[in-house]
Amino acid sequence: MKKFLILSFLVAALFSCSVDDAPDFSFEILPIESVDIPDEFTIGEVYPITVTYERPTSCHIFRDFYYLKENNERTVAVINTVFEENNCEDLTDSMLTATFNFQVTSNGSYVFKFWQGKDDNDEDIFLEIEVPVTN
Repeated sequence: MKKFLILSFLVAALFSCSVDDAPDFSFEILPIESVDIPDEFTIGEVYPITVTYERPTSCHIFRDFYYLKENNERTVAVINTVFEENNCEDLTDSMLTATFNFQVTSNGSYVFKFWQGKDDNDEDIFLEIEVPVTN
């Protein structure tokens, strides 16, 4: 009897949820307009780094940062979830900020490459900032 109840529950659970009810969405990487970053780091410390980006529509919602580490180089971009809805409003001059914490773990300098979009030749454009590490 218990097996039948468990099986019935599993079957009901599988068929009670419809994939059609889930919102349609995609992810979009947005260009970073400006960055607030310290002029220098101290090893072992944690620093907030704030980026400013433009939110193109009311259906764009901050999701996360794209963050790639290669030695002392960091590539950063803003990822938004874009909900596919009919009532999205185009936004003009809608600048938002997002912040991540950066922990300094090595000597030398860090080079940050903040993605700013693509040029006419479809090549990535980066705002590059080098931050020295002091003791």
